Amino acid sequence: MPRVRYQVRVRGRVGPAASEAFADFGVHVEPTTTVLSGALDQPALHSLLARVRSLGLVLVEVHRSHPQP
Repeated sequence: MPRVRYQVRVRGRVGPAASEAFADFGVHVEPTTTVLSGALDQPALHSLLARVRSLGLVLVEVHRSHPQP
């Protein structure tokens, strides 16, 4: 399954404890949102979204970028 680069934006600033749950992703904290990024296949994307939901974070956007070779 091809890996695709995704950016997942959630509302608010993700604190240190939640950031630890996303240690395998890039975490960029902005003033009103946090952006999680990484190269994922479909099962990994679904797993990431499940983590977002289980932590009670509000999903704002999922953006798909270019495929990874």
